[in-house]
Amino acid sequence: MPRKTIVFIGLLIVAGLAYSYFKDDVKFLAENFHVKAVDYQPPAKTVWLDQNVSTERLRWFYHADQGTRTFGIPHEWFMALEQPTIWPLIGAAPRLSDTNYLGRFGFIPDTVIPGKPDPLPIGFAQGGPMVDANGAPWRNPHSKADMIGIGLTCAACHTGSFTYRGTEVVVDGGPANTNLFEFQKSVGLSLLLTRFWPGRFSRFADEILGKDASLDNRMALRGQLDLVLKQYANINALENKVAANSVEEGYARLDALNRIGNQVFSIDLNNPNNYASHSAPVHFPRIWNAPWFSWVQYDGSIMQPMVRNAGEALGVSADLNLLDESKGLFKSSARIDVLHEMERMIAGDPPSKEKGFGGLASPKWPENILPKIDMTLAKAGGDLYKKHCQGCHGPAIDSKALPPSEAFALFEDDKRWIKNDAGQPLLDVEMIPISHIGTDSAQAEGLANRTVETPANLKITDGSFGPALGELVEKTVDYWYDQNKTRPDDQKRINGYRPNKIQAPLAYKVRPLNGIWATPPYLHNGSVPTIYALLSPVKDRPKTFWLGSREYDAKDLGYVTKDHIKNGFLLDTSKRGNSNSGHEFSNEKGPGVIGPELKEDERRALIEFIKTL
Repeated sequence: MPRKTIVFIGLLIVAGLAYSYFKDDVKFLAENFHVKAVDYQPPAKTVWLDQNVSTERLRWFYHADQGTRTFGIPHEWFMALEQPTIWPLIGAAPRLSDTNYLGRFGFIPDTVIPGKPDPLPIGFAQGGPMVDANGAPWRNPHSKADMIGIGLTCAACHTGSFTYRGTEVVVDGGPANTNLFEFQKSVGLSLLLTRFWPGRFSRFADEILGKDASLDNRMALRGQLDLVLKQYANINALENKVAANSVEEGYARLDALNRIGNQVFSIDLNNPNNYASHSAPVHFPRIWNAPWFSWVQYDGSIMQPMVRNAGEALGVSADLNLLDESKGLFKSSARIDVLHEMERMIAGDPPSKEKGFGGLASPKWPENILPKIDMTLAKAGGDLYKKHCQGCHGPAIDSKALPPSEAFALFEDDKRWIKNDAGQPLLDVEMIPISHIGTDSAQAEGLANRTVETPANLKITDGSFGPALGELVEKTVDYWYDQNKTRPDDQKRINGYRPNKIQAPLAYKVRPLNGIWATPPYLHNGSVPTIYALLSPVKDRPKTFWLGSREYDAKDLGYVTKDHIKNGFLLDTSKRGNSNSGHEFSNEKGPGVIGPELKEDERRALIEFIKTL
């Protein structure tokens, strides 16, 4: 028998013995060993569009610590872990933190400052000292130093990119094209292999502890690793419980509100009954101008900016104490001050008729990279926009295809604006009933119908998911205010001068379409690949299509979809939560038909106009 074969069999035996010893904790990882991540080739060139934020400010935004601990492990561990592959059989595998590997899951390398790339992709942040799953300070067993957290920030989900003929274009505030589920699986598998695959733990311990660490130090590190694997196994057990009703998210989508609810009401509260299926994946929303909308989320469910932002931080695993009254209920690692500073960067000055929206600007079609706009056709599309789109989405914002008197008409349309408690203008976004728009109802129905159990000592007064989440997040924010002795006037300012109102209508909001060309795929659940398909009757839209590609389709406005993308995600619109119905231009009457069928030349004219937004 060849020597390599003998070595391979021996390694498998050792791994098998280890697995047998610890199988109850790691079985879930072994059952799904293969990580599905698309191939990634770094682009020849990466450019940032001018969106009214400096490169230095963007670098801060990309890595500012919100207090999140998304992967349940310290930063030092994350940087030391090897990729979840058994090749090479002997010797170290490449690092999990390699930016090209993370790029396979859609994360964007941060090269915004020329010559000074950040070692972490956009949206990854180092944090402060961590606590372990038992609530104890997480310390290095050898040096006794505090271990530092790592987690995702809002930039991870709200920074987009596309490539066009070798050039990558980063879209700040745009929707991410990530596959978070598969990446979390890769982290879990990497931890599993670190624990059991021969040689890996030794290399890991050498890096975390130092080669001079004692056997007791190494055993303590192994105990920390076992505790993390147990935590991953517990979460997987919850996932398995609801798997029959879950819908795969894939690239470019996430069931954000249900994930937040699962984190705080089930994992943080240690209540398995509160764990819900991922039944309503949504396309990551664009966030430019959003601080000045009266309601946010696709279903217009949240009014107050801080409740929205703190809820996001809790959803990506900021520490939250809901169990131990002696340590302060609602104490959290969420950084309310940082969340507010992020909000201010995105918001800028209040909108006005003279200056329009401030803060993070929507992207402009880059004619030095993408094909030039046919302005004659775009002007014809402007007339079609006013006829078919303006009634809901409002007058176009800053389009060079319109006369100057119409380019900023949204800010002249007083009936669309209200004021917050400080007298600042808010765009009063319209809620369109699902019965009219006809798009998939799962997201709105999930929020309206889900209930949660909470113990009496938390004093949550409403068992409906939306109101309960709003109360819980407000109590968490108020705890931070109390601990930091925040004055009432400052609290109102940080809260955006708005009350904490939650609603759950069977409706979806509409918003201006500036920058929409840079935000594929389309509809709230990402079920339509291109603008051209969205302007077509439902019968002509793709029933299935692949997500995971970054290449931009400058003709139809979307990502290029192929017959097959290796390790990509096949979105099947026949599944509940994935329907591509509604928002339809068709001559056939029925739910979701909002206008007559558009001829080919009309669709092309509208597309050309949309490029100017």
